Amino acid sequence: MTEMDRRTFVSTGVAAGALLSLGGCVPRGDDQRSGSGDAGSTSEVPDFALDEITIDAVHEGMRSGAYTCRSITEMYLERIEALNRQGPRLFAVLETNPDALEIADELDREFQASGPRGPLHGIPLLLKDNVDTADGMTTTAGSTALLGSIPPQDSFVAAGLRSAGALLLGKANMSEWAGWKSFEFGASGWSGRGWDGGRGGFCKNPYALDRTPGGSSSGSGSAAAANLAVAAIGSETDGSIVGPSSRNCLVGIKPTIGLHSRGGVIPIAHSQDSTGPMTRTVRDAAIMLGTMVGVDPRDPLTAASAGNFLTDYTGALDPGGLNGARVGVLREYAGFDSRVDALFEEALDVMRAGGATVVDPVTLPEELRFGNEYEMEVLYHEFKADLNAYLASLGPDAPIKSLAELIEYNEANHDLELALYGQELHVRSQERGPLTDQRYLDALATSHRLSRDEGIDRAMDEHQLDALVGITAGIPAVQDPLDASGGGGGGCSTPPAMAAYPNMTVPMGFIGGLPVGMSLCGRAWSEATLIRIAYAFEQATNVRRPPTFQPTLLV
Repeated sequence: MTEMDRRTFVSTGVAAGALLSLGGCVPRGDDQRSGSGDAGSTSEVPDFALDEITIDAVHEGMRSGAYTCRSITEMYLERIEALNRQGPRLFAVLETNPDALEIADELDREFQASGPRGPLHGIPLLLKDNVDTADGMTTTAGSTALLGSIPPQDSFVAAGLRSAGALLLGKANMSEWAGWKSFEFGASGWSGRGWDGGRGGFCKNPYALDRTPGGSSSGSGSAAAANLAVAAIGSETDGSIVGPSSRNCLVGIKPTIGLHSRGGVIPIAHSQDSTGPMTRTVRDAAIMLGTMVGVDPRDPLTAASAGNFLTDYTGALDPGGLNGARVGVLREYAGFDSRVDALFEEALDVMRAGGATVVDPVTLPEELRFGNEYEMEVLYHEFKADLNAYLASLGPDAPIKSLAELIEYNEANHDLELALYGQELHVRSQERGPLTDQRYLDALATSHRLSRDEGIDRAMDEHQLDALVGITAGIPAVQDPLDASGGGGGGCSTPPAMAAYPNMTVPMGFIGGLPVGMSLCGRAWSEATLIRIAYAFEQATNVRRPPTFQPTLLV
């Protein structure tokens, strides 16, 4: 088997057959920023009082007495009950916090006694199932091998969210092991025995239930879009925050590596892994971003963030933020779909109208366009080392204690774990040596040289740019678990992923009722600049609209 395009199985985490499920896609060619689909809406989805609510609106309601943390938590739990495994059967949430209402009551008492604990007080959030929480919820990375695993302490990210007052409502579905399992996997949100319900079920896109939600943060994307929580946390190695955010009409931020600690997050690779917010507005993403930062001894790469992070990114929310900005167009990452290209041209016109200078095109090294052997080699080596370290952190009662044991478990539980997809990525990672191997060191150095010195840094220096802009992902493809040939095309996540630089997506428009996003990436620690540009674009376009749970959309 040849090694597939990295974005096919890690970046997007999707592999939906374009013409198999439900008769496939019918070309229409009706590009539209705010068009609607042809299919009738799903009658099983009830109206929801908190539809599209923002963090600020929740807090306003709590101050006025219209809401309590308990009342909004109850509403979200009812919403999850109605939509997740019933009605449209989104399979976006794996489990909810059994102590959610008790926590909500405590947050209400605290709010009445002393005011908000922090900027997320009382805000129900969903976390991807690879983010550790030391509570009544398990953390499994979607695998039956870790069923029942409760880590000994919160991840740094979960602890930061709690300190800011957030209520951790549940764990979101995901592509098992964040997609790092098999070359062959065919759908996002698949997990152990997921094809028949099992731990997760195949996660669905709420805009069209036969379409992929993107991966590997599929549940986070689907749930945030479908208003199953105020917002969600995803994680990304290459495209796994921005891809599902694009396909679910969300804002997603993958920060600079080191801005957020990966302590207590089930890994693929420390050189590229990050957590980040997935929200319905840029403002909500900015609020959440500042609650997750800080130096953490569990993650040595966070030491570099000292002096480079902000605990409040809302100061970057400038509706005039396009004026005077210089953005470079990643034109070579377009061209895969004429309809998406037309939408992208409209977005560039919006930026020009807002006062931005658009430098078109800006080129990056050819090796970064389609994924490459250097990134693959880094991920093979680091997955083995990092997963073994994570499993050791669970202590002597961990269900499995090494990658070697995981491979053995999968083989012994074929019906649960290997009935649809193999584990070639696990096996190849296990075959790699330690992180002192010259093969690994050379691959990491080459990866950074191509993506940083000869890539993003060179392009931004040459054209004096504030950001690079591109198409985040293609139109969400029809979901087919047995076909790994599709996924909607496109995506420019690999250069910032390899560079460990920030990447952000914001809704760009709709094609036949299906959302498409626009990406902004830049230098290390440039999150505030990207937020400023994204916010101005969002305010100028107002693209976001809630899903209508169509059975299918023909585009």
